Amino acid sequence: MKFSILLPTRNRLELLRFAVQSVLDQDHSSWEIIISDNASSEDVAGYARSLEDERVVYVRSEQLIPVTDNWNLALEHASGDYVLMLGDDDCLMRGCLSKVKCLIDRYAQPDIIYTEAVQYAYPGVVPGRAEPFVQFGYCEFLRGAEAPFWLKRNEALRMVAKSLRFEIGFSYNMQHTFVSRSTIEQMRRKGPFFQSPYPDYYATNALFLVAQRILVYPDPIVAIGISPKSFGFYYFNLREEEGVQFLRNIAAPELARRVENVILPGSNMNTSWLLSMEALVLNFGSEMPLRAVHWRYRFMQLRALATSTRAPDFFAQLRGRMTVGEHAFWFLVLAIRSIGVRLFGRRLPFLQESALNLIHTSHPRFNPRVTSVPYRDILALSREETPESLARISRA
Repeated sequence: MKFSILLPTRNRLELLRFAVQSVLDQDHSSWEIIISDNASSEDVAGYARSLEDERVVYVRSEQLIPVTDNWNLALEHASGDYVLMLGDDDCLMRGCLSKVKCLIDRYAQPDIIYTEAVQYAYPGVVPGRAEPFVQFGYCEFLRGAEAPFWLKRNEALRMVAKSLRFEIGFSYNMQHTFVSRSTIEQMRRKGPFFQSPYPDYYATNALFLVAQRILVYPDPIVAIGISPKSFGFYYFNLREEEGVQFLRNIAAPELARRVENVILPGSNMNTSWLLSMEALVLNFGSEMPLRAVHWRYRFMQLRALATSTRAPDFFAQLRGRMTVGEHAFWFLVLAIRSIGVRLFGRRLPFLQESALNLIHTSHPRFNPRVTSVPYRDILALSREETPESLARISRA
């Protein structure tokens, strides 16, 4: 059983070393690493050569390309029976590949294995948190699970339906998913495996549509990094535009044309989510009833604008493009602000937030189990902790 570990990278050599070492540390030796270098100015090629390991494959784009294209470039060079996308600031936990190999053998080669993952934040990356910490994302079907189980088909489709309604039911990060070679080939009938500005939003939901046998493993065997050079850093520090430039997540023209009358200014993350769902509908809508709920996307954009310091300017620009219901939304926001100022002499953001949540909220409230750890980098976490010890934190 051979694993392909995809490692797209750009100018993060100090982090890439940790990711690669976590694969070298594995006790299952049948693997390959595909380092896909997106026009780095650092000597990533020299580092790859220095490893002197034929299992490490190095490919490079001489010109800067979008993140989606770089992910597909890595996949094109993969030859393993199962494939995992591992970011260059992520790590495999100790024994990860041997555990997955056992699952593949025990459960007769699932189409995909969806596993819990732990998020590791480097010191000072998240505002107000000087120390490193771990946390866990939100996944409905993992709650309370302590043993592997098959995800029912109707539950997988329900998760996709939530995504199309712009509601988070599970994590889309590709680090959660080991994909079989046969499932990859099945996905490629619809074009490249990774599509849209957010390739993980598209691919994970597409996998849940295509895969008939989804095995869920509840222990975290992969660590996802939130580093000073990650989109998570820009997101947590309210620097989204810099994050967009970092990812270079460019919308395909045909996708943008499909929803040109739907798109509103606001958060790029919301628009990339919309475009990912449109790619899903475009590719699979003829086979099953799929539809992105556009009013929910537009509500999220208007909500983002309502909290912007430039809200009046945007409102003036949008007057001719807003529906009656969207005008009512703006009236609600202004009314709540006015009530707070009149009664208390200040705005009441929590009151506004509560009222808007009654209309729609994309991210549910949950306990991420934030826990401080002594490890100064993600490789130390992967070497010192075990999936079992981290699982105890996630279930505490």
